[in-house]
Amino acid sequence: MSEGEHSSLRTRLRNALLDLDSRVDSGLFRLGDLTRRAIAAYSAFMERFSLSGIPRFLVGMASEGFTLGAAGTVLILALALPAFRETSDDWLKRTELAVTFLDRYGNILGERGVKQNDTVPLEDFPDNLIKATLATEDRRFYEHFGIDVAGTMRALVTNARAGGVRQGGSSLSQQLAKNLFLSNERTIERKIKEAFLALWLESRLTKSQILKLYLDRAYLGGGAYGVDAAARYYFGKSVREVNLAEAAMLAGLFKAPTKFAPHINLPAARARASTVLDNLVDAGFMTEGQVFGARRNPATPIDRRDQAVPDYYLDYAFGEVRKFVETLPKSVNERSFVVRTGLDPNIQLVAEAALDQSLREFGKDYKVTQGAIVIMEPNGTVRAMVGGRDYGESQFNRATDALRQPGSSFKPFVYTTALLGGMKPNTIVVDAPYCNGNWCPQNYGRSYMGSIPLITALQHSLNTVAVRLGDKFGRSNIIDLAHKMGINSELKTSPALPLGAAEVTLVDMATAYSVFANGGRSVYPHAMVEMRVGDGEVLWRFDRDAPKPKQILPQNIIDEINPMLNNVIENGTGRRARLQGIKVAGKTGTTNAYRDAWFMAFTGNYVGGVWFGNDDYQSMNKMTGGTLPAMTWQKVMAYAHQGIELKFIPGVGNAPAPKLEETPNTLQVPGLEANQRPVTLSPKAAEVLVRLERLFKEASPLPARPAGPTASAAPVPNRAN
Repeated sequence: MSEGEHSSLRTRLRNALLDLDSRVDSGLFRLGDLTRRAIAAYSAFMERFSLSGIPRFLVGMASEGFTLGAAGTVLILALALPAFRETSDDWLKRTELAVTFLDRYGNILGERGVKQNDTVPLEDFPDNLIKATLATEDRRFYEHFGIDVAGTMRALVTNARAGGVRQGGSSLSQQLAKNLFLSNERTIERKIKEAFLALWLESRLTKSQILKLYLDRAYLGGGAYGVDAAARYYFGKSVREVNLAEAAMLAGLFKAPTKFAPHINLPAARARASTVLDNLVDAGFMTEGQVFGARRNPATPIDRRDQAVPDYYLDYAFGEVRKFVETLPKSVNERSFVVRTGLDPNIQLVAEAALDQSLREFGKDYKVTQGAIVIMEPNGTVRAMVGGRDYGESQFNRATDALRQPGSSFKPFVYTTALLGGMKPNTIVVDAPYCNGNWCPQNYGRSYMGSIPLITALQHSLNTVAVRLGDKFGRSNIIDLAHKMGINSELKTSPALPLGAAEVTLVDMATAYSVFANGGRSVYPHAMVEMRVGDGEVLWRFDRDAPKPKQILPQNIIDEINPMLNNVIENGTGRRARLQGIKVAGKTGTTNAYRDAWFMAFTGNYVGGVWFGNDDYQSMNKMTGGTLPAMTWQKVMAYAHQGIELKFIPGVGNAPAPKLEETPNTLQVPGLEANQRPVTLSPKAAEVLVRLERLFKEASPLPARPAGPTASAAPVPNRAN
């Protein structure tokens, strides 16, 4: 192509682009002109509707109202959706979980969950009970729409003046919503859900239906759900038969069933009932003359003080059952179960008495107010559990839910890691000043022993040696081992980890020590031994369905660590826990500032853990794990080992235990004759009898009883082991 042809092509291309640009500019100009004319025409048209003065103000307010209303609707829907997710299509027909618990011999221990009783119609409830309930819980029940705005505002003002919570603002509908769908956690989220669910209930049920559900489903203490169950438990009669004084006491339980339960604190229950009578008069439901007789003759409940119920144990077992039920296939519609547990009622009584006696005798001197005990078999069957000093005062289970620092009772995991790393009990280690960065741990006596065998270092619970071992063999390896052995809580890799600076639960520590006691196998901690449905069908059995144990620690490691732990008891910090003629292995634990004191130990038969401390983490008066915890452990185990076939600790052998120089103080336990444990069957023999009973029932033409293995296993209530 010549130069002239190139020039002609460029000219044509330039002209085409200029033409396109002019067309775009012309089009945009015409579009802008049309838009301007349209806006002018629209403005001219809208001028006809121009407002001024008050009409303009009202239109503006309405516009803002619509805007805010739309935004508020979106916000309300966002808040309501989480609440409505708590409901289901069958919420009214759905039954709650109800469990009857048996001890290891088949005797009834107690119940947990809700056994619904809807058989008493609302019109059969005494008028004075309904009035007492409404006067105390929700006087405007028949007037509000689910949320008592006036009552809520009144409660806010009262609480603000008092500087604390003195009056509740929840309506009866809100309380029912909480009982049906929500937990008892005190959070703003729960209160929001509660309010929306109250409105939801009001839109679907009548006031009478809501009141009936509230009276049938509310927890009123003593394991009783609903006023009819409470009337039978506290007064031994149907709710139809309660008088005004009894109705006032029942109505007073809705606010705090445990605090005002008459079988726990009768004076508080009667004081609360008197407040209910005041409410009846203040609300205008009754006159002072009508309530005078109830004031003069307050209700007298059935005396249940001698009916010892292992509530902490039952709470633990019920939590275990709830987790198991969640794993059942949807085809299993049964919600009522009978569960045989591993609880030994006599060991439980002794454990409760030992904790109470220790706190009564030494609590003031040591400045300690709480404690907890767990006793289990080496296979993980929990035989006794005490979660605190008084279940009536506090239902918080310190054995399962309290995360506390274990102190030196954590050191066996450190020493076991060292043994796995190649050390031996006679390996020489150095006890001398040692620092990890700016942190320099010291021994309890602030002295050092120099070069000593590993077994001696554990015997004297030397801190510097434990920290050196942690740095040498890796704190992450110690954590991995502790988790494998049964510690479920988070363990942080801090320099102080080998000294027990992490937080654990007592039941987890007992589980981990069970690995030492059973020869190094994994442990599945459990209260539930067998679960049956109402018709007797076995859903779960520990020996058949529980996870099979795995070998966690080699036998040669068990043969090394257990003699070291036995040496701690016989020659070290745990001497107060020695048993006459029985080998014991274990470890004491004391934390900084004496906030926690532990004693963890085991024999060939049982593993036991004892913890003492204060709920508010206040320091005790120099209590160590080798003092009151070890002494309390010794009292329980001395009884538990009476009349049973003794087993040897793996790795320790059958060498005789050293003779005690003096006999420890005996424990006086009401209800246990002569405080001597009767000679009883071994666990295997007891299990054989239970299976024989099951075979006899299956062969019998009569239907199986719903309670599962019961009286034939052990008709004597004072049996043990």
